[in-house]
Amino acid sequence: MDAIVKNFPALPATDGRPSQKEAEDAVRVLLRWAGDDPEREGLIDTPARVAKAYKELFSGYELAAEDVLGRTFEEVGGYDDVVLVKDIPFFSHCEHHMVPIIGKAHIAYLPDGKVLGLSKIARVVDIYGRRLQTQETMTAQIAKAIDDTLQPRGVAVMIEAEHMCMAMRGVQKQGSTTLTTTFTGVFKTEPAEQARFMTLLRGFK
Repeated sequence: MDAIVKNFPALPATDGRPSQKEAEDAVRVLLRWAGDDPEREGLIDTPARVAKAYKELFSGYELAAEDVLGRTFEEVGGYDDVVLVKDIPFFSHCEHHMVPIIGKAHIAYLPDGKVLGLSKIARVVDIYGRRLQTQETMTAQIAKAIDDTLQPRGVAVMIEAEHMCMAMRGVQKQGSTTLTTTFTGVFKTEPAEQARFMTLLRGFK
């Protein structure tokens, strides 16, 4: 079954987004709920720091993948084989517990007359990573953004990640890795292309 891809646009300040002060007050409430005193010396500036950090960690809500991927290049000298960018590091946060997801993304596509700047692929990973996520949704979102914008013959996305919601709480299993994939176009319809993608991942150092 194909993943359902949902894009959540940022809420402008006039459309219900809390103010900076409200965000800092919420952090103070959490500190008290955890059993600490937000007025003690070490925590005085913590609410402002947390709000600033969250603004950076969740900056993906302020960006649109379509804007980043908007420019493509058609001067490719006839190149029409796979383009693979491997081991793109990312940090995200689990939407269920708001704790980190740490991993790597591997992205390939088969161009159909035009290519993307390689840095744009990494930026798309950051855009979707810097939101509250599930790994499955993030994998599908990256593939759909590249597929919709570039319209290649196919896109392949694999994400490997460790979820701190498993390592730090609950079953507390450190070191376990979750792997997800999404394929479009010929990567989805032709098993040989999927196999080639996997082979390139294993052999590309």
